Amino acid sequence: MAKYRLVLLRHGEGAWTKENRFCSWVDQKLSSDGIKEAQSCGKHLKALGFEFDLVFTSVLSRSIQTAWLILEEMGQEWVPIQSSWRLNERHYGALIGLNRAEMALNHGEEQVKIWRRSYDVTPPPISESHPYYAEIYNDRRYKCGDVSQENLPKAESLKDVLERLLPYWNEKIVPELKSGKMILISAHGNSSRALLKHVEGISDEDIINVTLPTGVPILLELDENLHPLGPHQFLGDQEAIQAAIKKVEDQGKVKSAEK
Repeated sequence: MAKYRLVLLRHGEGAWTKENRFCSWVDQKLSSDGIKEAQSCGKHLKALGFEFDLVFTSVLSRSIQTAWLILEEMGQEWVPIQSSWRLNERHYGALIGLNRAEMALNHGEEQVKIWRRSYDVTPPPISESHPYYAEIYNDRRYKCGDVSQENLPKAESLKDVLERLLPYWNEKIVPELKSGKMILISAHGNSSRALLKHVEGISDEDIINVTLPTGVPILLELDENLHPLGPHQFLGDQEAIQAAIKKVEDQGKVKSAEK
């Protein structure tokens, strides 16, 4: 019998996800399909009888918008939401804005997979000449956080994401979980992967093969020591979920016409 239950998900499809670009810390709203994914997620969670007491999101709009839509579908709009940059997507540095398939063509699919999925490889850092540097670092949302703007990352590996996420998990989320609250975390592909790696003890080598589709809720059932009682569970139509996972994996491959 699970002592604690937690639902984690990657936000619905974003505008740049649809364009197959590294979005990272550039603030993008959900695409029309992403809105439908979030609404479908909310309907499914409602049908399963979930009742949330608290929601955690990043400070990026696609994460927050997903949470809003889910709660609206569930009739739980009143549930409090707490947002932190520590749940942000991984900072992809100089790769931000680039097309993944074009990168695979230029640098090889294996190199793109390493940049996207490996644990401790950091992409080239963003510079002040980057077209999205000012948009990110002049954003007011980072002037009221728990870290100074000059200490915000310029590029991150998944290991870096876990290191900046863990204090928030241990100091903010875990106490709420242990108080008996049912929690939803609406995060991103890599912040969710980092959290799964920590909670489930996934090895540095195996995490490269963990892919999360957009808008699919993941159930974690934990014992009194926050150890998993089993592997995480994707909630929903399993065949459709596997197709969605393959779609995400294919983003980093050269398009057939270009091979």
